Amino acid sequence: MQRGTLGGKAFMCHSGIDEFPAADEETLRQSLKIFKRYDVPLLAHAEITSEVALPALPTTSYKCYLASRPTSWEIDAIEMLIRLCRETGAHVHIVHLSAADALPMIKEAREEGLPLTVETCPHYLCLQAEDIPDASPLYKCAPPIREKANRDALWQGLKDGLIDFVISDHSPCPTTMKELESGDYFKAWGGISSLDLGLSLLWTEASERGYGLTDIARWLCEGPARFTGIEAQKGNLAPGTDADIVIWDPEVEYTLQREHLVTRHAATPYLGMSLKGQVKKVYLRGEVALDEEGFHPPRGQALLHQHSNT
Repeated sequence: MQRGTLGGKAFMCHSGIDEFPAADEETLRQSLKIFKRYDVPLLAHAEITSEVALPALPTTSYKCYLASRPTSWEIDAIEMLIRLCRETGAHVHIVHLSAADALPMIKEAREEGLPLTVETCPHYLCLQAEDIPDASPLYKCAPPIREKANRDALWQGLKDGLIDFVISDHSPCPTTMKELESGDYFKAWGGISSLDLGLSLLWTEASERGYGLTDIARWLCEGPARFTGIEAQKGNLAPGTDADIVIWDPEVEYTLQREHLVTRHAATPYLGMSLKGQVKKVYLRGEVALDEEGFHPPRGQALLHQHSNT
């Protein structure tokens, strides 16, 4: 943190990687004291596991997988995070919120003045459990994609400002890790690939719900920049900020095919979906990064936090 990291990540359940175990309450408490000292947020995967009675269904059943990670796991985790946020005064950030049932307690924490922020993802806003087929682990992620009513409530949370911004939670993997042949939701890698689709996905759904491009800019650009403390440099087109610009046609409609994807592994549940809006060109700090010829040489730079306390 002394070198300028913008934040740190913790899982409150097993991450799926043995080197990244779950953090218990005391570990989080002591960590938050350090995060507070350096004025950076703790980003928490908010699920606390408990015993779950599963329905008598095969492991290829999405209903069975959904039941295996109930909303109560998220609720219990977020309750703990709010309590620790209040106790330590440290900035707590809830990553990829899925359970809309947590929004009332998030609202109360905000009204209390706690430094709590929240994000969600395109798959929770654009997909719903009722439409997910069995034996199709391309849809597997954690927390899981929930029902239509939950999706609608997340959109309301965005509208009300309880959810600060939208991120991709891009989690690609080789197709073999997705268990496409067995269709086993419980064996498959959990994560959805959508980094190159986020703008079109969000715009497709948002425009149908009456939102405009200023809303998209707030959720995808302004919110993340403000969260990471780099809003003076990124996230808007004010004089003096970096000229990071996307040229795109919001009216183009197309059916997503494999040739549209630019990520290495073309394993995504969005194939065949009708989308609206297509990127034409991308500028990074005023220089072309992507155009009709493809990607230009990368020119990324480290974005570091300037600490007031060391």
